[in-house]
Amino acid sequence: MLETKELTNQPVLPVDAPLTADWRLKVPTVSELTRRLRGHIENSFFDVWVRGEISTLRKPGSGHSYFTLKDTNAQLSGVLFRGAASKLKFQVEEGMEVLAHGSVTVYEARGQYQLVCDTIEPCGVGALQLAFEQLKSRLNQEGLFDAKKKRVLPFLPKHIGIVTSATGAAVRDVLKVISRRFPDRQITIFPCAVQGEKAASEIVTALNLAEKWNSLCAQGGSGRLPVEVLIVGRGGGSLEDLWPFNEEIVARKLATCSIPTISAVGHEIDFTIADFVSDLRAPTPSAAAEIVFPKLEDLIYQVETRRERLELLMKKRLQQLRLHLGHLSQRLLDPRERIRQLKDQFRKEIDHLTQAMRTRLQFARRRLENGAGLLQSLSPLQILGRGYSVTRTPEGTIVRSVRAVKPGDTIQTQLPDGTLSSQVL
Repeated sequence: MLETKELTNQPVLPVDAPLTADWRLKVPTVSELTRRLRGHIENSFFDVWVRGEISTLRKPGSGHSYFTLKDTNAQLSGVLFRGAASKLKFQVEEGMEVLAHGSVTVYEARGQYQLVCDTIEPCGVGALQLAFEQLKSRLNQEGLFDAKKKRVLPFLPKHIGIVTSATGAAVRDVLKVISRRFPDRQITIFPCAVQGEKAASEIVTALNLAEKWNSLCAQGGSGRLPVEVLIVGRGGGSLEDLWPFNEEIVARKLATCSIPTISAVGHEIDFTIADFVSDLRAPTPSAAAEIVFPKLEDLIYQVETRRERLELLMKKRLQQLRLHLGHLSQRLLDPRERIRQLKDQFRKEIDHLTQAMRTRLQFARRRLENGAGLLQSLSPLQILGRGYSVTRTPEGTIVRSVRAVKPGDTIQTQLPDGTLSSQVL
């Protein structure tokens, strides 16, 4: 709550004080008056809460945040220094309605009072829930939740790793499930804190240690089995208890981990950022172990079911092939009958070709006879036979006019039965 205290200092110059000659010497400077006001304000408003909307937010490279808290009738300058800002789980954003706690002070250089905040809480939703939503949205935009990046878990791995508390209930549940289903599998626990301020960094360290183990296995000669899958999680708890699995450093490490990961944090209703980044989410640590190592009876049942289905499909396919073969056998004939059919077809083709050739020759003969008759009717000999003749000069030129010859020329006259030689007189 805002608390006020009356100013106990005497006024700089009482209203009823007599105006002596040296009164002007007692008038304070701006710095003196501002310093007195600062003392009164800081002594009165050193532990206050105030509600307002974040406006004109600035975040320079120094890490401090400068903003204005406002409502419909007033505004108050505010500052959140880097040390206090680093303790907030969420990011202060423009337009956010918040509850701010701190002390009111005066910035003497500008004669402006401001609220120096030591903590800020969002209105309407808890700080952790808001931080969860902000980080989830940001990582999703970066593609860390992309389903295409999820890897397929190995089938019945020979060596699995567990990143959790070495003394928690979660590790006991996982070990119990694995020992009951596949007791011959190798298990390595990479212990870490799963609650508290240091838990996030310890989870990252445990993941790095698992990758280092695999690097040593890759070098060979040690006889070690590489970790094929990692179960990362813990038992149930409040949002604050599960918060290390919502930290950004844990999310980014899970996104880049070279070993396939299963997130198994809390109960079925609990969701963390680790669930969205990991290759697979399990509702509980026990469920994660059941996913990695299903029941042997279930595997046998699946194999039998698939075998029966395969046999059924094979029988159905064989039946289809038999029916198809029967249809083909009915359509196929004896080779000798096939040869006889081909011979009959060949004879028919020869007869057809012979008839076509005869028809073609008859047509050509008629055309030839018609052409010969036409040529005969147009022959010059036919014309000469009707009493006409053709006269030529010795050079063979046809005489068409008397002017074409002169006296003394010898001409040749063609008649139907011979040629006459004449001389022009």
